Formats: sequence, structure tokens, C-alpha cells
Amino acid sequence: MTPEDLVRDHTVYSCVMGSRAFGLATEESDTDRRGVFLAPTPLYWRLAKPPTHVEGPAPEQFSWEVERFCELALRANPNILECLHSPLVEHIDDTGRELLALRGAFLSREVQRTFVRYAEGQFTKLTAGVRIAGSPRWKPAMHLLRLMITCRHLLRTGELVLDVGDERERLLAVRRGEVTWSEFEARMARVSEEVTAAGEHTTLPEGPDPARVEDFLVRVRRRSALQSDPYDQLAEGAAGQRFTGQR
Repeated sequence: MTPEDLVRDHTVYSCVMGSRAFGLATEESDTDRRGVFLAPTPLYWRLAKPPTHVEGPAPEQFSWEVERFCELALRANPNILECLHSPLVEHIDDTGRELLALRGAFLSREVQRTFVRYAEGQFTKLTAGVRIAGSPRWKPAMHLLRLMITCRHLLRTGELVLDVGDERERLLAVRRGEVTWSEFEARMARVSEEVTAAGEHTTLPEGPDPARVEDFLVRVRRRSALQSDPYDQLAEGAAGQRFTGQR
């Protein structure tokens, strides 16, 4: 079974991410697809384990095996958490619906640390680009500001909302370079202060709920184990082809 087979035949949830999910798409925007697949349990009984992630097979497509996806979500990985809250769901089955029902189990005050740490790393890269090239890369700057606005809203309300709503035009002005670097720095500083203040009063729990997540993983692995072994199916198919060829 190839990695592409896992994505094609065993995806439980897939969505569109990037500018289209954020409400920031333009005519030039790509369609970034993200997904979660459930590798059949019998594949883990062999020495060669299934991949934890698969790039492709379509352009701008990336998928995680469900256990790896949950591990990253429990660590409050910003990209993973946002994937769970995309408004543009392209495919979902019963297991995918169970996964989405767990969204609250992954959200905690840890998001402030992970979102801010990611933003600080990106801001450092942007600043270095300004020193070298004399001007920033405005598209990443826009997405950096969007991330911090999203974090602010999450800490204030307990809800992770991707669509930027009435922030759209102000963010697109950043993308078009219609602000100065100093103006962008000032806005980033202001939003960062608001994130800090929101974190002091957030109603989010101290940490995620790994017990709920583990219960989900055990259940889906057990259900999958009761299904037929994909390698047995392949072997039967190959035997049938050999038998047919001998007639």
C-alpha cells in the first residue's frame, strides 16, 4: 500500500486552508488542501510502519496520519489547530466527525505560547529580510498579523475562528504593501500587547485533555483492527490474477 493509497482510500477529514479559509483569497491564491488519514491498524503489525504524513498526491496537498495529527494538536501546533477549524471542509466521514467533536479537547492556554512563539520566529525572519533587501515580504507579513489577530480572538472568546471578517481589507492592504514597515511594526506591537492582556483573562483551560484524545484513538484503532487486513486483500488479488493467468 503506497502513501498515495492511504490518502486516497483512508482519508477521514480533508479541508481547504490558507488564504481561502481565512477569507483573504485573491485571484492569484492557490488552493491549499490539508487532510487526516487513518492508516489501517493491521499495517502496524508489520516491521515497516505507515508514514506519519504524506505530501500530495495533488499539488499543495498535505495529510497527516490521525495519531500524528492528534499529537501535534495536543501540543497546540497553530497549523494543526487551524486545520481542525477550517470553514471549507471537502470530505468527512464518521471518524472525521468524531475528530472534529474533539476540537475543544485540544484548546488550552498553551495556544498563547505556541502562537506567539511561531509569530516571533516569523517576525525575526521578516526583519532580517528588511535589513537585507530593504523591504519586507508583504504576504508573509499579512499572514503573521492575521495569526496574532486569530490568537487574540481565541484567547478572548475561547473560539478559534479562521475567517478574518471585517479585518480583511486592512490585512489585504498589508499584503499590497500599502503600509510602511514602521506602521506594520506598530500594529504588530499593539496586537501583541492585546494578546498578552487577553491571555491574562482567558477562560481556556490550563492544558488540553489527552485522555479524551487517547480514548478516541483507541476506539478508531480497535474498529480498524476488526476490518480485513489490506495486505491480505492485496495477496488475494495477486493470487486471483495468477490463477486467471494460468487458465
